[in-house]
Order: sequence, then structure tokens, then C-alpha cells
Amino acid sequence: MSDVETPWFDDWLDRTIVEWSRRCKRALAVPEHDAEDIVEDVLVKLLQDAEAGKIDLSNEDAVNGYMWRRITWRSQTYHRKSKTSRARGWCLDTAEWAAIPSEGIVRDFRDEVVLATKFGFDMTAQPLGSGFDSRPENIRKVAENSLRYLQSDHIDLFYQHISDPDVPAEEVAGAVGELITEGKVKYFGLSNVGPQYIRRAHGVTPVSVLQYEYSLFEREAEEKILPALRELGIGLVPYSPLGRGFLTGAVKPASEYPADDMRSWDERWQGDNYTYNLRATEQLKELAAAKGITTAQLALAWLLAQGQDIVPIPGTRSAVRVEENAGADSVQLTDAGLARITEILPHGSAGSRYPAAALSSYTTD
Repeated sequence: MSDVETPWFDDWLDRTIVEWSRRCKRALAVPEHDAEDIVEDVLVKLLQDAEAGKIDLSNEDAVNGYMWRRITWRSQTYHRKSKTSRARGWCLDTAEWAAIPSEGIVRDFRDEVVLATKFGFDMTAQPLGSGFDSRPENIRKVAENSLRYLQSDHIDLFYQHISDPDVPAEEVAGAVGELITEGKVKYFGLSNVGPQYIRRAHGVTPVSVLQYEYSLFEREAEEKILPALRELGIGLVPYSPLGRGFLTGAVKPASEYPADDMRSWDERWQGDNYTYNLRATEQLKELAAAKGITTAQLALAWLLAQGQDIVPIPGTRSAVRVEENAGADSVQLTDAGLARITEILPHGSAGSRYPAAALSSYTTD
């Protein structure tokens, strides 16, 4: 590689083992000695791939992305082998707008997980998330892109991320049904829609699951959505099952978050709403401590106790939190414990989960 001019790389190589080992230890919960071994192994592979022309060492972003993907994968392998990670039944949830980084990370262990991804946003609209596109041709394009990123022949669960006002539910369901017939998708899912929309789609292509916000904080799904799902035999996958982090107990007022963090404008972090929600979370923390568990585990255990057809998907960047969240599966809540939780939060949190102007897009029916 001496003929490759990479002035930044020589300096980067000198400090990379220390820096990446620190990241591996802190973000992925790997012991220091093992973290160094993982980083050194990944560096060897990096240099081999560079020699083979598979990666350009002059592209710092590409190199850093390569390192993070492979270190993440090696760290997950480490946890599985050391039995510190509950690998059984992994379901990894991603989406079109996160597809390249997140689907790329799971590529190497694709066959060991159930992978869910989504379509439905117009990726050309600015700001991202402001436009919708569930046209059949776009659904197919998103599926083909995901299969390419994964280097796989199928997607396990393909969700419509959000409804498109210009495309009927029946047309969306038909497009996914074609992909299922072709063997490119196994199961069809919906997200952020109501009972009537679900019925219309289900009448064309069977819907396996609905992804919807549901937690101790957000109880909207209980009134109409859950009964409809159970009537039709459809499972519920609650997103934000920890109230966007509030139910972990690690919270601060909205003014202390940066402007690009949604908690800076989320109603649940504002004024009297914040005071009410914080007081409730502190009571949950006391209840959890009495059981020898964390507040997050208590909140997830409550969700799991609502039915065998409910599978929450807590998000995290930390392997330690993955382990903590998985521990909720072993928590048994008594009738008295469930009753106490209801006393603390009888109707959910104070404050809406989305601003009024945006909420209609996440409750389409």
C-alpha cells in the first residue's frame, strides 16, 4: 500500500486501536482486553480488503463506516459466544431511511435474525419525513434496494411505515402481496394506521402485525386498535415502548436538550406535563427498585403482560441496554403490581406524543 497516498491514514492508524477500543468498550459493552483484540482483528481485515481493492483508504468516511460495522458485528458475536446476550428470537427493526447503515450492519448475520424493514416515505422530500410515497413502483424499488443492501433473497417483515394519502390501502396491500408471491417478502406489516385502514388492507393481503406507539405513557391503542387486531388475529409491535426514554428515568427538562432532539419540543417534556410525568416515573422507579429491577424493565414487563400478541421493540445504542431490556422477559408482575402501576399512570402520560399538526399522519384511518 506504499504507493497509495493516504496522509490522514498514517496518523489515524497510530491512534485507532486506542480510540476504537474505547468506543467498543463504552458503546458495545466489551471488556477492554477483548475490545482491543476485536479492533486489531478488524484492522487486519481492513488492510486486507484495501489490498484487494475492496475499500479506498483515502476515503475516511468509508473507512470509519467499515470499522464501525465490523466492530459492531464482532462485538455481537462476542456477546453471543460469552452467553451475555440473549440472542434467541432476535427481531431487528429498521427502515428505508436507515437502510444503508443498519441493514449493512446485519448483513453478515442475516440468517440468524428476523429482519423487519419499511417503506412509505418520499426520500427526496425535504426535510426528510415530510413526504410520502407508497406507490406500488416505489414499494418494489424499496424492497429491491433492501435485498441488495442485505445481500439476501428475502425480507422477513415488510411494513408500510406511514400511510400515503394518495395511495389506497388496498393498492398498498396488493403491491406487497405480489412481493410475497414472488418470495421476496414473507410477511406484510402496517404502521401508524387505524382499524378501518387495517381491515381494508387485510382484505387484500393478510396483515401479520401492526407497529404502533404503545407504552405505559401512550394508551391510545387500547380503545379501538387492540380489539380490532385481536379480532383479525394480527399482532402488535409497540414502538417507543419506553416513552422515548422517559420511562428509563434518565430525563431532564426540554430546555436542556439540543434543538434537533425531539424531546426539546415534545409536549411530555414541557412545563406541568413534565412535572406530572417525572413524578409518575419516580413512583415507578420506587416500585421497580422494590422488585430488584430497573424502571425500563418494569415498563417493558407491563407491556408484555398485556398479551402474548404484543412484542415491543425498544431502541438503544448500547449493548448493556439491550441486555437490560431483554431481562424484562423474566419479570413476573403480580395482580397487585399491575394494579399499582395503573394507580400511578391510569391513563398514560400528560402531553401528546406528536404535535397536533403531525398527529393525523400517525393515526390514519
